[in-house]
Amino acid sequence: MNIQIFGKPRCFDTKKAERYFKERGIKYQSVDILRYGMSKGEYTGVKAAVGGYEALIDEKSSAYKELYIQYLASGAEEKLLENPALFKTPVVRNGKAATVGFAPDVWAEWK
Repeated sequence: MNIQIFGKPRCFDTKKAERYFKERGIKYQSVDILRYGMSKGEYTGVKAAVGGYEALIDEKSSAYKELYIQYLASGAEEKLLENPALFKTPVVRNGKAATVGFAPDVWAEWK
């Protein structure tokens, strides 16, 4: 397995995801999404795995309200790439498979 965890430093679910893999002895790469963001290729793969960019947007974040994302008719996807604070975390990748949020039942199926 090649696990990548994109998360925010103060996100409780990100810490739970890291603990999940650490307790099972599974190596992972932790990426601070606020600092490094997500590359276009990573974003495209994750978007395809989770069913679209809408699943990646954190509607509870302050950035969502500040940027008025809910009122945009188009361009929300570009705003997501420009502002990593909009991502719902953790985003966990394993090759072409990915999840958004804390999803231990899905991770248990990954081999």
